Amino acid sequence: MAKNFEMENPAINLIANGTSIEGSITSNGDIRVDGSLKGTMATKGKVIVGNSGIIKGEVHCKNLEVEGSVDGKVFVEELLSLRSRSKLTGEITTNKLAIEPGAHFTGKCDMTGSKSGNFEKAPVQKSAEEK
Repeated sequence: MAKNFEMENPAINLIANGTSIEGSITSNGDIRVDGSLKGTMATKGKVIVGNSGIIKGEVHCKNLEVEGSVDGKVFVEELLSLRSRSKLTGEITTNKLAIEPGAHFTGKCDMTGSKSGNFEKAPVQKSAEEK
């Protein structure tokens, strides 16, 4: 089993506890949210929502691990993990879903989109090298 806070990409972005952001975030690296985000997050990497983390809006990412709260639409290419203290309300599109006992999920889950190639890709910016 992987370590709880193991990142997939060396470029780590952090929204610290006590930080509140409204708007859109786009990244090619991993993102950890311990503060709050109201808006859209899109990354090619992993997103971790810590115990104090809150996201209200859309999340597009490769992998998502939730310990805090997410309210909105979630599009995960590979694995969505809901930890025991997590709360997710909204619509999920993912390939794999892991829910620990004690996690709260209210909404709709679609696990067919990514298998059939209909997964909604994240609107991630291309780096200067990719353009």
